[in-house]
Amino acid sequence: MSERVLSAVTGAFGFTGACITRRLLAMGEGVVTLTGHPNRPNEFGDSVQVKPFNFDNPAQLVESLQGISTLYNTYWIRFAHGELTFEKAVANSKVLIRAAEDAGVRRMVHVSITNPSPDSRLPYFRGKAEVEKTIAESKLSYAILRPAVLFGDQGILINDIAWFLRRLPVFAIPGSGQYRLQPIFVEDLADLAVEWGRKDESVILDAVGPEAPTFDELVRQIRGAIGSRTLIVHVPPALALVGTNVLGRIVGDVVLTPDEVMGLEANLLVSDREPLGKTRLSQWIESNAEWLGTQYMSELRKHF
Repeated sequence: MSERVLSAVTGAFGFTGACITRRLLAMGEGVVTLTGHPNRPNEFGDSVQVKPFNFDNPAQLVESLQGISTLYNTYWIRFAHGELTFEKAVANSKVLIRAAEDAGVRRMVHVSITNPSPDSRLPYFRGKAEVEKTIAESKLSYAILRPAVLFGDQGILINDIAWFLRRLPVFAIPGSGQYRLQPIFVEDLADLAVEWGRKDESVILDAVGPEAPTFDELVRQIRGAIGSRTLIVHVPPALALVGTNVLGRIVGDVVLTPDEVMGLEANLLVSDREPLGKTRLSQWIESNAEWLGTQYMSELRKHF
């Protein structure tokens, strides 16, 4: 009898990590998760070994990765919060990569972002580029997947746009709204991750869906699907950020950041490569319109 394959998933209790974990378990693989919330209730129970990240204890992190064949890495932050900055996230990622090397991990599947650049003025995209460089220079074979935006039952962006459209009389779009984004269904991304986790070739792939609507088109599509009558207006980005800051205080969350607006306006969330995702965002919105936006999803409550 062949020995059971053991994989590690960072954040198996999160959005992307949970989808990857379900597939690995269904394939009969053993799964270890590294998480910042080791005591959080989870859907997998005893089926997944739970271990803390231990970024401040690299030797312990190496021990946690012993016997792992493939490491699926979803670790990152959407925005800086408290002591957790993008610089800290990069440093933590480098500790993880070195620990994987020292533990003898065969392969790393890393979830990055479209259009990362070491020269970007946006720390999110600049930090992602630095992590990619560290992986490429490591001893690991790797598959780096670059999604733009994820959608699915726990996807924050699409859901919370719908939530505001269900409740506000006016929805303000920053600037022209003609910038595009190319979301991928989280289940399609998980399929890609597991597929490339079983290969040996080192690759970097844009993982985007088949549709790339403008932000204006996306908001109007969501409004139509849920039957909202909210007035959609275009305002200067600075004014839109003032409004989202007020809304953020009301819901106790970070709704939108200046960096996110700049990334959108720079068309950094779209790819010119052949889409690898199959699920059409427009169809998914129509199929899930009944529940979409009925509850607010908080980034802070999910991750901090």
